[in-house]
Amino acid sequence: MKAMLYDSTRCIGCRGCQIACKSWNEQPARPSTFFAGPGYQNPADLASTSWTVITYNEVEREGQFDWVFGKLQCMHCNSPSCASACPVAALVKTDLGPVIYKPERCIGCRYCQFSCPFIVPRYQWDRPVPFITKCTMCYDRISNGGVPACVKVCPTRAMGFGDRDDMIREAEARIASAPNVYLHHIFGRDEAGGTCVLHLSSVPFDKLRYQASVPTEVLHHYTDMVGIEGPILSWVVGGLALGLSGFWAFAQRKAEVAHAEGASHETPGSPDSGTRGVRGSKKK
Repeated sequence: MKAMLYDSTRCIGCRGCQIACKSWNEQPARPSTFFAGPGYQNPADLASTSWTVITYNEVEREGQFDWVFGKLQCMHCNSPSCASACPVAALVKTDLGPVIYKPERCIGCRYCQFSCPFIVPRYQWDRPVPFITKCTMCYDRISNGGVPACVKVCPTRAMGFGDRDDMIREAEARIASAPNVYLHHIFGRDEAGGTCVLHLSSVPFDKLRYQASVPTEVLHHYTDMVGIEGPILSWVVGGLALGLSGFWAFAQRKAEVAHAEGASHETPGSPDSGTRGVRGSKKK
């Protein structure tokens, strides 16, 4: 299983990863403003067209303020709650590690949004036919032997990519080599049962605007029931659609019968009867 390692101590906040993510996934740029708080973060949070965001954080250390950066994106859980909660298998955990999304299966229930402990999936509220969007860890790239676009462009090598076990060993080695620099915790190694995106930091992870309170347990027991009820929900939605279609067809047929009965009661020779009447109604 593959994984990404993000080291915030090496990040310079250039946001090249944000641009690379948009470019590779053909996501449009949209007007935005700086985050209404300390720092110069832009955009303020993940969005349907922003699948990764660098957080800008002013942290006080030893009486001085310091810039510390973080990286928001899908964590690609080893046992993803979003996939467990999805009643139609629109979210799928792949053998390579990424959790990918299949929009053709989605019914718009948004259970994945409510079940994600990292608050990642976003909804396309501005579209008439909306879908859920999120980072795919560039599954199309890594399935062909490449690396995620954000990893590829990082000028300071703040991100690494490889087998998950190797990334964990690399993170442990960095902590051991500089124990006074790093927080002695690898965020993502155990959270929610483990993820395929790992983080290192010099400050507590909540200072980077991460969901640092996520428990280490696998969260399936909160979401598996939705998976059990999924087929029922699909049948209900399908039955409702079929029922509405039947009602529409019945209403149409009733209107046609009423029109035909009205035409049969017309007085012969009247202006609206016979062929002339039909032509007149079509002209109208």
